[in-house]
Amino acid sequence: MDFRTEVRAWLDSRLADTPAPNPRAWERELGKAGWIGIGWPGEDGETYGNRRATLAEQVVWAEEYARSAAPARIGHIGENLLAPTLITYGTEEQKRRHLPPVARGETFWCQGYSEPGAGSDLAGIRTTAVPVGTGGYAVTGQKIWTSLARDADWCFVLARTGPGSTRHHGLSLLLVEMDQPGRIEVRPIRQMTGTSEFNEVFFDGARASETVGGEGNGWQVAMGLLAVERGVSTLAQQIGFAQELDQVIATARANGTAEDPVFRARLVRQWAELATMRHHALRTLGTTGDPAAPSVAKLLWGGWHQRLGELAVEVSGEAGAVGARSWSAETPYELTDVQHLFLFSRADTIYGGSDEIQRNIIAERVLGLPREPR
Repeated sequence: MDFRTEVRAWLDSRLADTPAPNPRAWERELGKAGWIGIGWPGEDGETYGNRRATLAEQVVWAEEYARSAAPARIGHIGENLLAPTLITYGTEEQKRRHLPPVARGETFWCQGYSEPGAGSDLAGIRTTAVPVGTGGYAVTGQKIWTSLARDADWCFVLARTGPGSTRHHGLSLLLVEMDQPGRIEVRPIRQMTGTSEFNEVFFDGARASETVGGEGNGWQVAMGLLAVERGVSTLAQQIGFAQELDQVIATARANGTAEDPVFRARLVRQWAELATMRHHALRTLGTTGDPAAPSVAKLLWGGWHQRLGELAVEVSGEAGAVGARSWSAETPYELTDVQHLFLFSRADTIYGGSDEIQRNIIAERVLGLPREPR
């Protein structure tokens, strides 16, 4: 049995048995079956994850998981962001402490980067971490747009440990346990979609005993983490994009919109651009030292997905403007899938590093143009 067949067979069997599993139970199921942390390297031929896997096999797993319409992962931040960062910058003790629980699907993480005054421009963060007498740091400040903060056991937090430091100097990446009543508060952010995927997190002297990469090296570690954020997972994301595009095309065929030459040309363009994104992702997969690749990838998919949302509403006609309604106090309205795609994708060119920031990175670090005035 080849690897892709093995993956499909396992997903088919498990999803047939548990069509809507509890998120934490599902993560433990993935860990028990050896599907979390595949391909994580280790010392002397060992692995910090569950099984050894080539880069191609990691891509296969990510793609087949997306195709299967399996549940959204609450462990992906620990698996896809924290783990590669610890493997690259962490100590051996940190790897052995934090990676096995992630691989077992038992410990969940969130990312404490953006702040109200420092979204895409992370060098402007104000959250501070000061040494405490018992060892470690006391973290004080606010983070925003923090995905999965309500599910997380731990948060990796970019904070300012250098007194009086500015910009990218004096920053450290700290590991903070979330179960600290009175010192950490999580507030959901209700969006115009009616959902609350993001959160505000307030730290009031929260204790952190570990830095990743050493004190003062947070900028280097943070940039390394953002680079891996757009690796294998980008290919899985594109599977989801393709499924959304297929739905838009099916709607256009069903209501006759596809016969309109203007709409047909726009649909073809969306398909061609998605194919181009996939080729770019495959070409740059596994490459290192290319400062432009992550920024180019973000620019490509952010604008593409936003245009797809616009096209989906237009193709749907009246149904794109008027959808189901719910008059309960907690849910004053319900959105159709098309409306949710349109509204949520408005943020695609902002979160994860705005288009303006990505263009600055390409201009300054790749093309050598003068830096933007501060």
